[in-house]
Amino acid sequence: MNAVPVTLVAAAAAILLNLWLGMRVAQFRKEYRVSVGDGGHEPLVRRMRAQANFVEHAPFFLIGLGALELSGAKQTGLALLAGFFFIARILHAIGMDRADLRRWRAYGMLGSSFAILAICLWAIIVAATSS
Repeated sequence: MNAVPVTLVAAAAAILLNLWLGMRVAQFRKEYRVSVGDGGHEPLVRRMRAQANFVEHAPFFLIGLGALELSGAKQTGLALLAGFFFIARILHAIGMDRADLRRWRAYGMLGSSFAILAICLWAIIVAATSS
């Protein structure tokens, strides 16, 4: 059996981050007394979109990370890239809270995109050079 500790830790981090994002949504649902949808409350929409955006991006990152780790890629590099990805996703979520924090959102988007693109290019290189 191949151990994939970087992917396992990253998957656990993704689960915890998604729980945190969901709790932030639930906090506003309770505050605004909205059980379904957004009730027309922009702060709730922002938090819902932050969580949805994470759910849209994290699977691709984790799939690539796992495939690279199984292919024998350097775990240190993968771990650093995973840490970078999760910090970027936290920045994005915080930046989604208010318009005056949009720089954090932008840094989060850029960081996430960089990490996903790096995983993609790394995977292409590994695939192209494997025999």
